Amino acid sequence: MIEITDEALQELIKRKDDTPFEYIRLGLTGGGCAGFQYLFDTDINKQPNDTLIDYGPIKFLVDDVSLPLIDDTTIVYVKDGLNEYFKYDNPKEKSVCGCGVSVQF
Repeated sequence: MIEITDEALQELIKRKDDTPFEYIRLGLTGGGCAGFQYLFDTDINKQPNDTLIDYGPIKFLVDDVSLPLIDDTTIVYVKDGLNEYFKYDNPKEKSVCGCGVSVQF
């Protein structure tokens, strides 16, 4: 199961009020020096191979290829000085590249 912290959920609700969206797509794409990059983006289309994860006003879509690698992940909202971002806290990661953009499983 993919979890989301209260802070991350509240931030997404606030952003949805400002710019409406249907879903947040979570997943993985190939790339980067470690092999995979996380996907975190708005989406309007549910695909047949998507799993829907419903957190009330926020609904996530995860494709069936990404789900086994990001299952047990927690979505965290980070505020670090002037930087604010959403982060995957995934216990299945084996390594992260030096720039922090891509991961390996």
